[in-house]
Parts: sequence; structure tokens; C-alpha cells
Amino acid sequence: MLFRRGRESENVEDRRGQGAGGGFPVGRRGIGVGTLLLMVVAAYFGIDPRLVLTLLDAGSPPPVQTSTPAQKSSTNDPQSRFVSMVLADTEDTWTELFQRAGLRYEYPKLVLFSGMTPTTCGMGQAAMGPFYCPPDRKVFIDLRFYDDLKRRFGAPGDFAQAYVIAHEVGHHVQNLLGIADKVSAAQRRMGQTQANQLSIRMELQADCFAGVWANNAHRARQILEQGDIEEGLRAASAIGDDQIQKRSQGYVAPESFTHGTSAQRVEWFKRGLTTGHMNACDTFGADRI
Repeated sequence: MLFRRGRESENVEDRRGQGAGGGFPVGRRGIGVGTLLLMVVAAYFGIDPRLVLTLLDAGSPPPVQTSTPAQKSSTNDPQSRFVSMVLADTEDTWTELFQRAGLRYEYPKLVLFSGMTPTTCGMGQAAMGPFYCPPDRKVFIDLRFYDDLKRRFGAPGDFAQAYVIAHEVGHHVQNLLGIADKVSAAQRRMGQTQANQLSIRMELQADCFAGVWANNAHRARQILEQGDIEEGLRAASAIGDDQIQKRSQGYVAPESFTHGTSAQRVEWFKRGLTTGHMNACDTFGADRI
């Protein structure tokens, strides 16, 4: 990838090396070990950790974060600088796209952490992989995930890494547009199978939004190099539910999918990448995904 302007975002928090803090109350009770394990498993398969808490503690007051605010990143290591530049480019791109639609884009924060960190959605853990917490309006990532992406998932490359950030920013776009709230409300009225189907459509739309970012960013700033698109498609394919389940449990259980198959993820990412238009990403109105 080529970031000729090299602007770094001002919206990066560096919590690496910090402890997880004290207890983290959620609703009327604290998080038990069983709840935390459910959150880790859910997030691994693409479910917002907040959904687990919502289902287990419906009607409880909003959780309260007990950690002190993290400081803006002042690190200069290449990986954190790259992530910061990707975030900055998403800021520029989505600001312009929202302006075209007569809307105002609000920047998300991106939190770098190591091991675990408290969030309003619960205790974030590196095992969850990167995730977005809607009430915090923050993307969380332990940068060691990129080692897993390369070695475990077979998806190396800087654009594969950028795709991960762009996907999570796609969830932020859904949050700003009110899509996330509508989906969460609908899921609370559904059985698990129907809720999973909505989760798949949510995740595929975030993939499509990642493609929309890449299309518009390249047209404006020529950020893509030869091979970058293939890296992104390889990453989208590697983290499909079917591929993850094959690796983790040796068989595929479609009824438990929450993120979409490899083919679906590639298809929707390509749709956003090819068209560059948000209205091409209506996974919820599509008869077939």
C-alpha cells in the first residue's frame, strides 16, 4: 500500500502494557468466568460481545467502565504507525462519503491493547481478535492478531491488515447510521437461528463497506499497489465461518454461522470494492447473500 500523504490519525489510544484494571461490573452483576468465556467464543465467530451481555442481562442498566482514560498513542513503531495511517485514510474517505449524503461523519477511536482491556461491551481479550464496541465508538485491536492473520490464517500483507481495520470501521459506520441499534433490537426478539442470520448480514455489510473505503481511497489517493486486492480477498476468505470452523473443530455447522462463509465475505467485499457505493451494500434487503 502507498500512503503518499502519510497522515496519521489523532484518534489512536495506546493501552499496550497497561493492566486490565480492577473488577468490571456489568448491569447489576459482575462478569463471571462463564460469561467471559461465552464472550470470547462469540467474538471469535464474529458476534458482537455486547450481544452476549444483552442476552444474559436483558433490562440491566448500562455497564460502567472502571478504567482510567487511555492516552493518545505516542509510539513510533512501524506497525502502530501503519494502523494509524489506515485509520486516518478511513477518516478522510468516510467524511467525504457522508458529506455527499448530507451527513456528518464522527471519527471512531482505535485502541491498541495487549492481552486484555476493559470496554463498555465487556472485557476485551486478544483471543477475540479485533472488534468494535458500539457504545464506546471504538475499535479495539491487539496487534499480535496480525501474526495470526499471516501464520494461522495464511493471509499476509499490508492490505490484508488494512482490510481488518476497514471492516471494523465499517461497523462504526453502521453504528452512526443507526443500523447497529436496529439489528440489536431485532435480535433480542428472535430465536438464535434468526439472530445469527442478522449477524451474518451485519458482518457482510461491514465487509462491503471496507471495499467501499478501498475503492474511494484509491481513486482519491492511489493507495493500492499490485497484489493488494488479492491480499484483501485472501483475508476475507480466510476468516469465513466455514474456514474457521474447519480449522477449530474439524467440521462445519452452518446453523451456527454468524459472520458468513468465505465465498460470501469475498463476494460482498468485492461488491463494495468494485462499485464504491454504499447503496451497493444493502445486505439486509438482498434476497440472497
